[in-house]
Amino acid sequence: MKIVICGAGQVGYGIAERLAAEQNDVSVIDSSPQLINAIGDQLDVRGFVGHGAHPDILAQAGAEEADMIVAVTLYDEVNMVACQVAHSLFNVPTKVARIRAQSYLQGRWRNLFSRDNMPIDVIISPEIEVGEMVLRRLALPGAVETVRFADDQVVVVGIQCEEDCPVVDTPLRQLTELFPDLGAVVVGIYRNNRLFVPKSSDSILTGDLAYVVARRNQVRRTLSIFGHEEPEAGRVIIAGGGNIGLYVAEALEQRQTGTKIKLIEASRDRAMSVADKLKRSVILHGSALDQGILNEAGAGDADTMVALTNEDEVNILSSVMAKKLGCKRSLSLLNNPSYPAFASALGIDAFINPRAVTISRILQHVRRGRIRGVHSLQNGAAEIVEAEALDTSPLVGKPLRVIDLPSGIRVGAVFRGGEVLTPNGDLQIQAQDRIVIFAVANRVRQVEQMFRVSLDFF
Repeated sequence: MKIVICGAGQVGYGIAERLAAEQNDVSVIDSSPQLINAIGDQLDVRGFVGHGAHPDILAQAGAEEADMIVAVTLYDEVNMVACQVAHSLFNVPTKVARIRAQSYLQGRWRNLFSRDNMPIDVIISPEIEVGEMVLRRLALPGAVETVRFADDQVVVVGIQCEEDCPVVDTPLRQLTELFPDLGAVVVGIYRNNRLFVPKSSDSILTGDLAYVVARRNQVRRTLSIFGHEEPEAGRVIIAGGGNIGLYVAEALEQRQTGTKIKLIEASRDRAMSVADKLKRSVILHGSALDQGILNEAGAGDADTMVALTNEDEVNILSSVMAKKLGCKRSLSLLNNPSYPAFASALGIDAFINPRAVTISRILQHVRRGRIRGVHSLQNGAAEIVEAEALDTSPLVGKPLRVIDLPSGIRVGAVFRGGEVLTPNGDLQIQAQDRIVIFAVANRVRQVEQMFRVSLDFF
């Protein structure tokens, strides 16, 4: 695909890095010569210095032949105009824009982003995307990663296997025999910095991060089998009253009415603004790195510390301090991709990378075939994909046991007529089935081919 990216910041760089690695033809536009020089030196992309919404710059970047434009500059209005220009002058088929101001996204203005008004096909709101991921983690505190597919009926959870995990050293084949009605499939294991698809004879080891696909109504039971029975958080401390922190606090007030929330914000003006918008939360003005503030917030009795400030270092250190004071769990927002490697060593239980969330949304529209959803794992080491099977798919009409799936690919669930089916050797895929499938990075292209019309690949 030919893709034009407007914005060479952290998100733009991450998208360009991922798409270029997959041999897409990528052009990047940014007004900063330094950023363009850096991205050109490090990635196999073409860089252009200029304003992302200007027609002449878009033309230089190849918009006339582009399949997609991804506008992720720091300014919503630039992103919106870039998509409008790409549509009106260059007829770019797919237009993606990052829009952060919630005013644009209110329900009463839903017609704004339509083909007749502002033709944007995909809107990415980092605050909402990340906020929802935080909320899913809080609802399932035993999981370090939670993603939903198939109309929210299929859930993929990342489960850390500790020393007290009951299923450690148990072959996966035996797990199926012990819990035949569970409807959960271990599709991937992250071990020693390597993510792979396990065989039925493999066992889970202490320290593994297991990725499990489960029916929504069996997720808590699945976590319990893996030794995680942590209750939903009743006392939550939120560090950072920015857009994400405010979104999470407002959602918790509405969805978990019994949860006690205390929010710490360093800016006095912002703290007062947040206090006006929240009804039940206690707002504390001060630094999340101040032990006195953490004590005042009740860190010693808190269930979860959620660090959502704009600074990774503050998020890491405040999470560590809260745990030292007695907080049971911590969840940290980390933008720097190199930080998660040592965050867990410091006792941080889970983290969220906003860039990874954004990239996953964009990959859904880059992937060829009937792709309904994509989630990237471990900095692109693998993907969970939800795809719809066509009549011509090589998966259709054969029992799974006779389909020679390449190594590195595993079917996790099949969604058919509103029902979730657990894959086994006798299951036959039907046309229009929605399949949740795990694939390591170098097998993603083969997954795409499975859900395209042409069978030449096989």
